[in-house]
Amino acid sequence: MSKETKNDTIVALGKKAAYNLADVNKTRPQYGALTPKWITKVLEFKGLDSGIYRINKVKEGETPLDVLCSVEKKSDIIPQGYVEYEEEPRELQLASISTIINVNTAVADVYGSPYDQVKEQLDLAIESLRERQESQLINNDDYGLLKNVPDSQRIQTRNGAPTPDDLDELITKVWKEPSFFLAHPRAIAAFERECTKRGVPPVTTNIAGGTFICWRGIPIIPTDKLLVDGLKNPKSKSGKTNILLIRTGEAKRGVIGLFQRNLKNEQSRGLSVRFRGIDDKGVASYLLSLYCSAAILSDDAIAVLEDVEVGEYYDYD
Repeated sequence: MSKETKNDTIVALGKKAAYNLADVNKTRPQYGALTPKWITKVLEFKGLDSGIYRINKVKEGETPLDVLCSVEKKSDIIPQGYVEYEEEPRELQLASISTIINVNTAVADVYGSPYDQVKEQLDLAIESLRERQESQLINNDDYGLLKNVPDSQRIQTRNGAPTPDDLDELITKVWKEPSFFLAHPRAIAAFERECTKRGVPPVTTNIAGGTFICWRGIPIIPTDKLLVDGLKNPKSKSGKTNILLIRTGEAKRGVIGLFQRNLKNEQSRGLSVRFRGIDDKGVASYLLSLYCSAAILSDDAIAVLEDVEVGEYYDYD
């Protein structure tokens, strides 16, 4: 609507005022820190009933097979003995990642359209827990993959930047059916530059709805949980990180993720969402608990390329 002033100037309805009556399209809350969390999609997981996973291994030493295969021992006598086990195998207990979400019921009632406020709050909290889970699978001091790589499976880059030769050397450490590399996106970009420099561009493959580059047919999965100089999003163009190579699967004696199954109020794999009640002020409370761990079943199931420099750049003719 408009009206004429004394100077015959037309004054129109303002945008700000009209906006108050407008019906607008709205999105769900956008959480910029979320990632695809590929690790939990490509890593094989095993559900536990007791929350404890024991890794039984054969004890180092001579077995009947070792005697039989020895070229130095010539005898017509069938070798005797038994296969000895480690007497104190490692046991892994599931770790808990928890948070509490509080929602004012009055707010949820009044502002519940078009999106359920409780559901949106819980969904965002669950995504945050899953992000934390992925980080813990790599960096946890007790069961994290990076901290539990055997010393014999750790190698250094030749010149700092991740070259095809470095990844080939990594494959020699996990040569029995390697499943995938894990690397920070900056490390993947650095590797691609090295491939471009040498004229050997990697091919790509599709896994779980995502497209990944491969080296020697092994996909390179990106994750920002393999930190660069201790950061997920480093500002500097240079920095050091690590690249992991993993064989996954219990049947392959590889690396597996662990979770508690058959939880009460189970929402998804290893995740429980419990309603804690409503207090005197009308605030509803929910407890979210995620139980997870990881196990390296044999030493040659994982290897790491250390001190990977991500800041090498080149000028091309």
